[in-house]
Amino acid sequence: MNTTVEVLGLTREAAWLPWAVQYFFLVGISAGAFFLSLPGLVWRNASWAGVSRRALLAALVCGLTAPVALLADLHQPGRFLNFYLHPNLQSWMAWGSFFIPLYVGGLLLYAWLCLRPQIARIGAQDGTGPRMAAVLRALAYGGHDNRAAIGAAAVIAALGAVLILVYTGMEVMAVQARPLWNTPLVPLLFAVTAFAGAVGLTGLFEALNGHRGAAPLLNRCLARSQWAVLALLALWWVSGLTGVSSSAAEALDSMNGSLGWWLTGAWLAGTTSLALWLSIRRPQSLVFVSLLALHGAWLLRWIVFMGGQGLPKMGAAFRGYAFTVTPDSLLGIVGTAGLFLTVYIVLTSFLSWEEPAAA
Repeated sequence: MNTTVEVLGLTREAAWLPWAVQYFFLVGISAGAFFLSLPGLVWRNASWAGVSRRALLAALVCGLTAPVALLADLHQPGRFLNFYLHPNLQSWMAWGSFFIPLYVGGLLLYAWLCLRPQIARIGAQDGTGPRMAAVLRALAYGGHDNRAAIGAAAVIAALGAVLILVYTGMEVMAVQARPLWNTPLVPLLFAVTAFAGAVGLTGLFEALNGHRGAAPLLNRCLARSQWAVLALLALWWVSGLTGVSSSAAEALDSMNGSLGWWLTGAWLAGTTSLALWLSIRRPQSLVFVSLLALHGAWLLRWIVFMGGQGLPKMGAAFRGYAFTVTPDSLLGIVGTAGLFLTVYIVLTSFLSWEEPAAA
């Protein structure tokens, strides 16, 4: 008796490139950092005063860099106009084209209202040229610390931030052809890791400014986020093993036989556990634990986007993504990092973010 075994090995180029990973990483951190700015700048909690200022800096730097990465992923900036000229309201991606301006506009308004007293003080300092002083006075628009206006702008930005966190996860979850994506846990994982990344970036800015007193406060926030990440990862894994989630079970089946996938999953769980351990056992640590939080947020998105596209839709052929020295790959990541650094230098050169923080 003869048996015929047919093995299909269809491969396709990745449709979503590292630009998308950079965008989802940066916009998520921006939204998370915005929420970290609220306790000190809106609710005027003294223990959060300095932390919230650095969180606002993180939200601005990431929020201004992320849309550039998104436009680069579209390859032609003009394609973004099609979302407005021919809106498809059945698509989460189309809705995102409305949520992004709402969030970025609200964030800029909120930041301006929070920072204009400082802008006014800079304009009034001795040594400021008359022309620059006039520009700063106009920009400060009186320089008043209007808590009601700050609160109203915070509501607008908060609405935009929530919508950003929702749509970025739902946009991925809606793709039924990718079992790794088609799970309701993806939006939750994106939101939780975005918050963890925001804590990590704020912690790095704290360290750069020499303010390590806020480390216990940030580590308490980070520990909660890492517990949530581990719980969600375990829930996805168990739901796949037990067959409760058909998409998770299908994704796990497609990973069978791939040592790389299991090592990557173990690395993600291990580094997340290490960040949790450090945040609890070493509450004064700041730089390394912050880097671990950022690493986890970025790695999860890389696994979901690039790894998810490498899993076979049919057949048995994996297609791993290979870096190339092109604008769509490694040069794109370096360019995004360069833009991030440029925005950071500009913001920190003209404004002070040095208010001390106490945990």
